[in-house]
Amino acid sequence: MTVLVTGANGFLGRHLVAELLRRNYQVRALVRNIDGANSQHYHHSKKYPNARPLPPLHHLPIECIAGDLTRPETLTGAATGCAAVIHAAALATVNPARNPALWATNDAGTAAVLALARQAAVGRFVYVGTANIFGFGPRHQPGDETQPFAGQRYGLDYMDSKRAASQRVLQAVADWQLPAVLVHPTFMLGPGDAKPTSNALLLELWRGQLPGYPAGGKNYVYVGDVAVAAVNALTLGRVGESYILGHENLSYREAFTLMANIMQVAPPRWPVPPALARFYGTVADFKARLTGRPSAVNAAMTAVANDGHYFRVAKAVQELQMPQTPVAQAVKEAFEWFKEYQYV
Repeated sequence: MTVLVTGANGFLGRHLVAELLRRNYQVRALVRNIDGANSQHYHHSKKYPNARPLPPLHHLPIECIAGDLTRPETLTGAATGCAAVIHAAALATVNPARNPALWATNDAGTAAVLALARQAAVGRFVYVGTANIFGFGPRHQPGDETQPFAGQRYGLDYMDSKRAASQRVLQAVADWQLPAVLVHPTFMLGPGDAKPTSNALLLELWRGQLPGYPAGGKNYVYVGDVAVAAVNALTLGRVGESYILGHENLSYREAFTLMANIMQVAPPRWPVPPALARFYGTVADFKARLTGRPSAVNAAMTAVANDGHYFRVAKAVQELQMPQTPVAQAVKEAFEWFKEYQYV
């Protein structure tokens, strides 16, 4: 059984490829640039000039093909002969808050992959979204898959574009019986985040760049557990259903303290009052407009940080047999990987 994996060279994508191979699936990896997948060169930001490159994908027993989600003509035939698709490719950035590239990749790109799946008549389509498209809740009453989208208050194109893409998938289920299952990870931690994306938080803590902690919190999950649940969705789960893939709800104070203790650095000491966070975000936006360059944060990011983005994950545990690896283990593995690959 051949599975097409979009975004195969990303943080989650590489874990998906490894999990599929472990279960003896054939893998066709869609990457934006075949040279980037097959060479030892991997782009790193100037923050991490000494970081070692990831092993190239072509070292694995998989088929690599090139294609750009924003240019559908480059995707022709990508799913031909595939029994299933795991669509994990996405652009995940929240700064600047409004960014047309997010819509081109996350929404229009999903439409292009849906067209491939329809043409190939795949037997299962697993869409990787984000838990942010559901309504979140406080610790004592976390959000779940039944709660309507609450992220419109932030004005973030990332959340809005991922919600639109999820609606596209559900519409395909309704209109032409696409056998799709939608999986929506929370905040992923773990090894192999080369860019880095979500795990950059650990590096900021390690460098002492976070003097305070915001009032809110979120749900954290081990990236390997997300990969297991997403691959399980090829055979488990109900068509047209959505599953939040997460684990532990932690306040920022709890999470930062846990991470700092594992990395043996001092945790942030000062709580950041919500009003101060809002003011800082407003000033950052003003500065960005003045200079034409994004600041380190924006008003939308500080608004998110003030809220408790907590979720229930029982549905995925029950129906997709999702493991629940402790977040402490995810942090430990991520930090060990950063040390091995010379980010720290």
